[in-house]
Amino acid sequence: MARAQSRYVCQACGAAVLRWEGQCRSCGAWNTLVETVIREEVRPRAVAAHAAGAAPVPLAHAETAAPKRRPTGIGELDRVLGGGLVPGSVVLIGGEPGIGKSTLVLQLAAGVAVEGDGVLYATGEESTGQVRLRATRLGLTTGRAGEAIRVVAETGAGRITDLARAERPALLIVDSIQTVASEELDGPPGSVGQVREVTLRLMEFAKGEGIPVILVGHVTKDGSLAGPKTLEHLVDVVLSIEGDRTGGLRLLRAAKNRFGSTEEVGVFEMGEAGLTEVADPARAFLAEHDAPAPGSVVAPVLEGSRPLLVEVQALVAPTGAPSPRRTASGIDPNRLALLVAVLGRRAGIGLAGHDVYANLAGGLDVAEPGLDLPLALALASSLRDRPIRPGTVAIGEVGLLGELRAVGGLERRLREAARLGFTRAIVPRAGGREPVVLPGVEIVTTGSLAEAIKLALTDGPAGRGTGNG
Repeated sequence: MARAQSRYVCQACGAAVLRWEGQCRSCGAWNTLVETVIREEVRPRAVAAHAAGAAPVPLAHAETAAPKRRPTGIGELDRVLGGGLVPGSVVLIGGEPGIGKSTLVLQLAAGVAVEGDGVLYATGEESTGQVRLRATRLGLTTGRAGEAIRVVAETGAGRITDLARAERPALLIVDSIQTVASEELDGPPGSVGQVREVTLRLMEFAKGEGIPVILVGHVTKDGSLAGPKTLEHLVDVVLSIEGDRTGGLRLLRAAKNRFGSTEEVGVFEMGEAGLTEVADPARAFLAEHDAPAPGSVVAPVLEGSRPLLVEVQALVAPTGAPSPRRTASGIDPNRLALLVAVLGRRAGIGLAGHDVYANLAGGLDVAEPGLDLPLALALASSLRDRPIRPGTVAIGEVGLLGELRAVGGLERRLREAARLGFTRAIVPRAGGREPVVLPGVEIVTTGSLAEAIKLALTDGPAGRGTGNG
């Protein structure tokens, strides 16, 4: 078959030209021309395999059998994937440099190899010797995994798919997608056109052969996956590894999952032996204190079906600057600014002349509205230098009028808090629903933020400090 030709196609209007130009001649858009392969004949294997004999069927009669999944040997990863790898699926794993992407996929390869199946590991960033050094550190060079995982240093997309068709592995891993190039394009590896074309080639292989493919992807400065946004649309599953590289905890989330929920989260700890599953994730994000500390509130949050207890920390400091700082880590900065305004207007907690810093302990990133009440209590506690009463957790959404709104899964959250030894919970009023009752837990309900602050703070300051408010 003759070598396919490439054109530069405008992503805004679809016009094609022979050479790259900064501005599209047809629509005038800038920097929208992307090198794309123009094939004379369409030969997607997945389409050709099912084209003959296909006929429409009523939705009520359509087959709805669940896909047969392959366990990875890593329980937390299977949880995020929805039960394991689906044959023919394409999974993209992204994360910052050094966060543990290559470690995770190598442990994943070992988990599949233990079942007696072969794995092909194509590395474009490292040599086979470097991959072996990592495998030695993880203890994967002996036993079944050492023989079943076959490593090749290759950056050609055609060569990788040819090797995979010849080897017929149970799993193909490409580390990373930005280092692989298609011989049909002239652009360098990692360019928009190359990343998209290589992903299409690998997706065609996965769907046609029924072999799952794992792609490792880099992230940009803003934390998004490098390459075109269409890359996330092409693959079946997008996973991201989060966490502080200087810390031990790592979180695995699904930004997209065609075969399961995107609400689940996997919790790992990075150590000398690689990523290990955290036995009790609900306790992992709680910091240890000798005594109650001002500005610290524990909140029971839900990550998918899993309740976690996180510590919300806040620090309020007087400032003479005309524009006080508002800094948030793991919390939406816009939500923090909104709560500062509500506290000042509805609860008498004036923070206009103070710098405000808010943080979630353990490097967790939570976006649910139920974090409003614990964050507001932490800010009030820090300003007044009065800690929250011992054994207390808080959860609830705060409105612009200072009212509190209920959150979902309250009983599940509080049961987990009770299991970890907490005896008091401040929650919004049920609003016509049956109140939650748990043995051993004093559940304090309130309807306003101002009242919640009075119920939460101790009577006196924790120690010496400015203690205004």
